Amino acid sequence: MYEFDYRDQYTIAELVPDHVLENIFSYLSLRDLRNCSLACKTWFRILSDENNDVWRFHCYKKLAEEVRKSDLLTSVPTYKSKLRAFFHAWSPRDCSRNIYIKPNGFTLHRNPVAQSTDACRAKIGFYRGRHAWEVIWEGPLGTVAVVGISTRDAPLQCQGYVGLLGSDEQSWGWNLVDNHLLHNGETQGHYPRLNNCPKYQVGERIRVILDCERRTLSFERSYEFLGVAFRGLPRRRLYPTVSAVYGNTEVSMVYLGSPVDG
Repeated sequence: MYEFDYRDQYTIAELVPDHVLENIFSYLSLRDLRNCSLACKTWFRILSDENNDVWRFHCYKKLAEEVRKSDLLTSVPTYKSKLRAFFHAWSPRDCSRNIYIKPNGFTLHRNPVAQSTDACRAKIGFYRGRHAWEVIWEGPLGTVAVVGISTRDAPLQCQGYVGLLGSDEQSWGWNLVDNHLLHNGETQGHYPRLNNCPKYQVGERIRVILDCERRTLSFERSYEFLGVAFRGLPRRRLYPTVSAVYGNTEVSMVYLGSPVDG
């Protein structure tokens, strides 16, 4: 007589209830979870749910309660997207000695050091694909406040109050104070190219869009696309970067992932 064998129709992964798998996955490292998502369709389906208990557990483990309850991460609503933003945030190891990263992991603080311009890069740079992130200047701008990108070779500190980001061929930036583009130590024109463009207001979210395929850098403000700021970017790994001069000013960065067109 034929005996039923569950292997005829089901895999072991399909027989284990989702809530049990989620509980098991919550004990794994993020690297292991990535490998698990490639193992079978069932595991891929579970780990593709960015708001399940797996990602909630890791989100609560990595992110401070302060930032989880704040409005800073409103643009990344799922647990997994918040985690992604955390791992792309400012790097405490790649910034001026006059800058430190606050405990929330997303906000830099520039110490009040006279006659110094200071910069900070994100933890992860990009050399392919399309990427978007938000920058929120949460303190006074001072005379120079620049948002943009740089390579690893760009300096992160210099004497005086200058547009450090954009001061050489390794960085590209938009000075929010006078609405000028900066690269290779020169002003690259007024930006955005709009009549009577309003100045940046502290607390506004600037969306930065890097297209490594078209080699362009663009910006949005209040969901309005401001146009392409830089073209012909090098085929090198480029990092989200800001430079600041005002003492005790703070700047937050939230990585969004691939930009949504339209």
